[in-house]
Amino acid sequence: MSTHVRYSIIIPMYNEEAVIQETYRRIKKVMETTGEAYELLFVNDGSTDNCAQMIEEYSYWDESVKLIDFSRNFGHQIAITAGMDYALGDAVVIIDADLQDPPELILDMIREWNNGYEVVYAKRVKRNGESLFKKWTASLFYRVLRYSTDISIPVDTGDFRLIDRKVCEELKRLPEKNRFVRGLVSWVGFRQKAIEYERDERLAGETKYPLKRMIKLSLDGITSFSYKPLKLAGYLGGLLSAAGFLYLMYVLYLVLFTDAAVKGWASMIGITLTFNGFVLIMLGILGEYVGRIYDETKRRPLYIVQDFYSGKQQQGAVEQRVAQLHK
Repeated sequence: MSTHVRYSIIIPMYNEEAVIQETYRRIKKVMETTGEAYELLFVNDGSTDNCAQMIEEYSYWDESVKLIDFSRNFGHQIAITAGMDYALGDAVVIIDADLQDPPELILDMIREWNNGYEVVYAKRVKRNGESLFKKWTASLFYRVLRYSTDISIPVDTGDFRLIDRKVCEELKRLPEKNRFVRGLVSWVGFRQKAIEYERDERLAGETKYPLKRMIKLSLDGITSFSYKPLKLAGYLGGLLSAAGFLYLMYVLYLVLFTDAAVKGWASMIGITLTFNGFVLIMLGILGEYVGRIYDETKRRPLYIVQDFYSGKQQQGAVEQRVAQLHK
């Protein structure tokens, strides 16, 4: 008879060969101190290095280790979603493989969960080893998102958090393709609490969130939880239209009541560029929303798992849960 899993630790990884051994060691050490059953769910998001092979080897002799191996790179947020789909624990912890988030904080999260909180998230008070540009853009994004949405999404927080089983089940019911998990956790509600910490520098390797991915994540967050950009486009359109009308009245006044003639095309070109620029910006905003509507209508699966490695003790329970999920 299988042992009931108390904690599921979801660890997305993408080309983390340089750090994955230390990640496994530290998380394993932390979870052993709980004295309760746990599983380590490593999600390989299409890595091209040997980190998946390393975890596969660990799973042969450590039955707490499981590997969800994607057929290609589907993205960090999708990897987290797959981990939640496969997780069996009463409490689910999400932590990246790069060790910037200290695994030792998991014990504090478990303590608050035992005190009755269904979501315990880590809030960064300091970000070590990151450039001023990344710190500034991250701070700007969180504050823009906070003032753009109608739900309260905590600032300076990532995906490092503990969620209760009931929260995990609610998140699995949300079908959107362009996922922003930390926003979805805020949207479902429940009792939530923050734990403050200093984020460490990467132990090894390079960041997996360059500027391009940061922009994609930002757009997913804003468009998933706010339609205010569309309203702002309407307000700006009205403002520019009013300004254009007033300028037209001014030009007619010059033509009808003064000897001043409008010479050249400078003013006309300036107005044309201003209005055309605004129209293109508005079309870009609409395109972001329409593109996401298009993604939702395709109804493709969020991810494809090419291999799953698990200790025999829990494999049957996992397969049954995943089969129910995809009915």
